[in-house]
Amino acid sequence: MTSTTLSIEGLTAAAMIDGHRRILVDNLSLDVRRGRILALVGASGSGKSMTCLAALGVLPPGVTKAQGRVTIDGVPYNAASLRGRHVATIMQNPRTAFNPVRTMREHANETLRALGMQISGSGDRIEDCIRAVGLEDVKAILGLYAFEMSGGMLQRMMIALALLSEAPFLFADEPTTDLDLVVQLRVLELIEKLVEERGLGVLLVTHDMGVVAKLADDVAVLDHGRLVEQAAVMPIFHKPEHDVTRMLVSAHLSLYGMELSACL
Repeated sequence: MTSTTLSIEGLTAAAMIDGHRRILVDNLSLDVRRGRILALVGASGSGKSMTCLAALGVLPPGVTKAQGRVTIDGVPYNAASLRGRHVATIMQNPRTAFNPVRTMREHANETLRALGMQISGSGDRIEDCIRAVGLEDVKAILGLYAFEMSGGMLQRMMIALALLSEAPFLFADEPTTDLDLVVQLRVLELIEKLVEERGLGVLLVTHDMGVVAKLADDVAVLDHGRLVEQAAVMPIFHKPEHDVTRMLVSAHLSLYGMELSACL
């Protein structure tokens, strides 16, 4: 049976800072559903990226997961079995994700090896994934190094590598950071297209409420690691309940000379 829902249940992550234990993610529970995009939003330092890292077991040194689990349709999975096989990831700065002395073909082969998949005979599959993200002249792309590609091309290539895993869920951490506005739009449209065509379930980490308005189906708002509000995207923008949500929406609207009260 095809998996439908990834659940993060009671996730808590903490770190020792100046001799004091600080909670970075506080008993957080979220559901990511196939065919939908859940935006995880909040101010800087609210625990958005840390949530993804804790769920996938790739926390930075000094940070520990205190409790919580991840299930898919109610079945618990350990972090190692989730990564790549059930959850693909794309990061906010694609240039740092690629080894500068390896070609895109070598990165694709490395991805397959990490997933325990056969490299022999996988050429068509690799090329299909690259075409799926809108990169042209696939054979030329496979011979390029990261420094020969633009940020937008690298972000598309990172998405292509994520598609290689055929994972049903995707964690996208600030996928349009450091990209110009035109490229941002193209990357967002690509993610939206993949959700529609492949039924991916996406956890989208972002601080950009414009991205949320364009892409998200549902929104979860964090404040100091704690979930303070969760709703469909329209109620979040038109009738936010928590002060943090109102602040985020108000800041976004002010860029366009609008006020939240005028939208209620």
